[in-house]
Amino acid sequence: MRWANFLHMYQPAEQQPDILESIIVQCYRPIIDGLIKNKHIRLTLNVNGALLELFDKYNHKDILKKLRTLAEEGRIEFTSCAKYHALLPFLNEEEIIRQITLNNETLRKYLGENVLIQGFFAPEMAYDEKIAPIIEKLGFKWIILDEISCGGEVGHVDYSKVHKIKGTNVNVFFRERRLSNLIMSAVVRSSETLFNAMQDNIKSNNYIVTAMDIETFGHHRPGLEKMLFDVFATKNIDFIQISDIEKYYSDTKEITPTKATWASSKVDIDNGSQFLSWSDPENSIHKYQWALTDLVLREVYAMDKKHSRYDLVRAKMDIALASDHFWWASAKPWWSLEMIEDGAFRLLDTLRYIPDVSRDALEKGRDLYEHIITTAFNWQRTGKIRQMMQAQQGILRIPFKDRTLEKEGSENVYYAFLDMMEKLKKEAAKKGEYEQAILWRDAIFKLKNKLDIYDTMNAIDLVRVKIPHDEVERVIVEYEDKYKRLRGGQPEQRGS
Repeated sequence: MRWANFLHMYQPAEQQPDILESIIVQCYRPIIDGLIKNKHIRLTLNVNGALLELFDKYNHKDILKKLRTLAEEGRIEFTSCAKYHALLPFLNEEEIIRQITLNNETLRKYLGENVLIQGFFAPEMAYDEKIAPIIEKLGFKWIILDEISCGGEVGHVDYSKVHKIKGTNVNVFFRERRLSNLIMSAVVRSSETLFNAMQDNIKSNNYIVTAMDIETFGHHRPGLEKMLFDVFATKNIDFIQISDIEKYYSDTKEITPTKATWASSKVDIDNGSQFLSWSDPENSIHKYQWALTDLVLREVYAMDKKHSRYDLVRAKMDIALASDHFWWASAKPWWSLEMIEDGAFRLLDTLRYIPDVSRDALEKGRDLYEHIITTAFNWQRTGKIRQMMQAQQGILRIPFKDRTLEKEGSENVYYAFLDMMEKLKKEAAKKGEYEQAILWRDAIFKLKNKLDIYDTMNAIDLVRVKIPHDEVERVIVEYEDKYKRLRGGQPEQRGS
């Protein structure tokens, strides 16, 4: 198996220095130092230009120097992106090209004029059909997307082939969602449990692509950075960069990627709400945010480019297009009054800097800003935010019993997992690991009584970590055979 690991580094352009410092200490510096030290490591890395400028602004020169060293040695492959993390499907071609061009210029400034950039990462892996022709025109050879963009649901990627976007010469490499999420959620916290969870992958001759935020390691999940380097130390996996995949796999397959992000579900795609966290039709704050964005952009476009203040206004607009404040206004479940206000203020501030802007535009901009802020405070004050979060949790967390025992055709899965938990409980008690035995006892009770939706980590995920994948599948098949022998031919089961 060949494994191409992709990591993404990003912080907002105006991130507070104390927050940046904590992320550097917990995550960036330990990982970058580890990459410098372990010269055998191969991976693909995206560092947004806005973050490189933050390192410079707050005098973290050591990080910039080490990133440049990694780029010059070629052990780490760098990709490009939208400099300020704008959500590209919502921008026109001019703005997309500008965000990418600004990012390329910043990469060359800090990583070296000769840095080789072949791949592209769209923020949030947000993709629609206009993006591929644009990045092809800008000279990129490939883009990375989530596997749900391959056919609109997970499980359709053929990792023995290289996929090419139809009508272009751009390759698309798909992030394997299950493995990426196992790592990001810290369901696996050691190389041993990770390799147990990917036995099927290891035994194949295919490649695999994982992708995640680098902040997962050490910042969001303290201690997980150790597992990252333990994984890279293994001898039975060939670690490669994404651009290397074509060297080993010659078969190609044309595809038209589905419009999606790396957070989209099949339900989102079926409902046409792939970008729900940034543009929810039922979210009035989103509507005000996009109305304000469109207003300010129109006024920027109308400005005389020769005006002495144009470069300043344009730079403010670039930063104001960041996707963060839309995401924090989604309330499904992400919410931050501070970030919502910050994004709205940046747009209004940009508008105010435009010379000779009309009174009508200023008043409209101020009204939209006030609508955003007053609506956000009203939602917070009245408890609407809590209701929205609870409703979202209700959608996402369906009891395992409802998904299996009470769904025709999946009953065997329910009993198979209960059996495996019973065995794990007995084994733990036999070894004197009584806390683990209690954990499995409680997990069984929760599954039977539909209380598993309140757990941070579902017991089913714990079983899949504890028991090798092939054994889990064998037990499920065994129960399926047993169920087929017992099940009658009518909906009502008679007799014993």
